[in-house]
Amino acid sequence: MDIILNSLEHSWELLLEASIYILFGVLVAGLLKVFIDPSSISRHLGKGRFMSVIKAAILGIPIPLCSCGVLPAAASLKKQGANNGAVTAFLISTPESGVDSIAITYALLDPIMTVARPVVAFFSAILAGIMENLFGTGSTISEAEPDLSCAVDGCCDGIDCPPEEHARHHTFSEKVLSGLKYAVTDVWFDLAPWFFAGLIVAGIITSLIPGEIISSYLGGGLNSMLIALVVGIPLYICASASTPIAAALILKGVSPGTALVFLITGPATNITSLSLVLKILGKRATSIYLSVLALSAVVSGLILDQIYLHFKLSARAMIGQSSEIFPYWLRLSGAIFLIAISVKPIWNSLRSKILDHKEGRCRHSHQSENLACSKPNPLENLPSCSCTKEDH
Repeated sequence: MDIILNSLEHSWELLLEASIYILFGVLVAGLLKVFIDPSSISRHLGKGRFMSVIKAAILGIPIPLCSCGVLPAAASLKKQGANNGAVTAFLISTPESGVDSIAITYALLDPIMTVARPVVAFFSAILAGIMENLFGTGSTISEAEPDLSCAVDGCCDGIDCPPEEHARHHTFSEKVLSGLKYAVTDVWFDLAPWFFAGLIVAGIITSLIPGEIISSYLGGGLNSMLIALVVGIPLYICASASTPIAAALILKGVSPGTALVFLITGPATNITSLSLVLKILGKRATSIYLSVLALSAVVSGLILDQIYLHFKLSARAMIGQSSEIFPYWLRLSGAIFLIAISVKPIWNSLRSKILDHKEGRCRHSHQSENLACSKPNPLENLPSCSCTKEDH
């Protein structure tokens, strides 16, 4: 019981430190949805081997999509005319860092990691995208046909209602309110279950795992980076959820470079997303995507460790200092508000998993019954019975 309470206490402390920053990031993400012109997005991603990739990498940085949530968006860009290199860059830069994860990185880690994370994501995305356009296949695609429908209330489809006319339909305040609503519903509904799961895991790591064990294997160097790579690539975890885990690991002695490898590879890859990337882009592009990402993460992690050593900085000592900017009452209010808006999405996520599990057991049971029913009777030379599930 003491272990559980201790883990929850550490998770609560992390939530207090991150609350204001995560709220800020989510709200900005919601406003981006309303104020960014969709026609300008896909139009710039379809032509050019280099500029389209750079633009896609820049586009992906602020958008808060996790490694599975980014796949439908990437598939949409592909259909709208984005070339393979641009889609590859978008797939890498988007899940590794969004406005929300940058804000929470600043809250839970330190300014150096806050800068390093999106910078590494940006350059690894550009490198992978350019490699795909130069050496991959299928990079020449027709010009984009973007979705111009209204992001506020769907009043216009963007075809019968020209953008110039639609610009007069909504006031600035209406757009802001719509963006804020989108932030606390769609954006946070996708992030909340994973964010709180990350907090719980971070609390458990802080409470249960001895620092000596972690620091001995993940204290720095190439071997530490490779271990983080092996753990991060197949693991499904979003950028916001990976941040508190990285903070807990650093507090236990993990080098900042090793933590960076985990922060880069964890959100950008997992077994499920790689299989879908294979379907969207093909085998060669997926190989380039994974190889460049892994190499960039390890090299960046080694460089980051050297930066900390050169300037004699301690990542452990700097963790969480940014949260002290805000008074306790504000952090507490932010944490309570986050919990309040997270109850519904977490409950929906749990209920969905429970229902899926029950349906899976039900299907397995029905299959077993039908198989048993279809077996011939060994005692009689009779044909297999044709009874159905309802007959049982």
